[in-house]
Amino acid sequence: MLLAAVALGVALVPLILAYLQLGYHDDVRAGTGASPAEQAEQTLQRGLHEATADVPFEYSWRDRDAAVGEVRRRLVPILDSIERSSLDQGVAITISYNGTRAGEWADSNCPGGPSREFGPCLVDRGMIVQDRQDRTHVLGAAFDVTVTTPEQERQFSVTIVHHPE
Repeated sequence: MLLAAVALGVALVPLILAYLQLGYHDDVRAGTGASPAEQAEQTLQRGLHEATADVPFEYSWRDRDAAVGEVRRRLVPILDSIERSSLDQGVAITISYNGTRAGEWADSNCPGGPSREFGPCLVDRGMIVQDRQDRTHVLGAAFDVTVTTPEQERQFSVTIVHHPE
């Protein structure tokens, strides 16, 4: 009988440890306090930075079309993640590129004329790119975001600006 009790106790140790470890981590979403819209914008900011970090080193200005295509390809899993992030809470998020808003940002923020330090800014498929010493630099991207809950639908546009080194 004593042997059976010891064997049962030894068998339960890994189960107890596993149970304690499962409850160890905090709920990541609970501590942020950010709305799904704010979380989407923050994730877009980080995602664009990560997706564009090496573009100037890999793409010349004449290869800007390929650079934009590659950045958009890199953003696909990030956009998909944002769109799925709140489904379990009954919140649907959709994201699309906004070329018009990107063009407005480029017109307002990219210097023109013969005295500018860098080349012109161009908008390609919602991405803002600029020629800097014959290298493609992604300055930003514009997005339309729709957040739908059972109570309401919120639509907004956001321009995420990336400051290349």
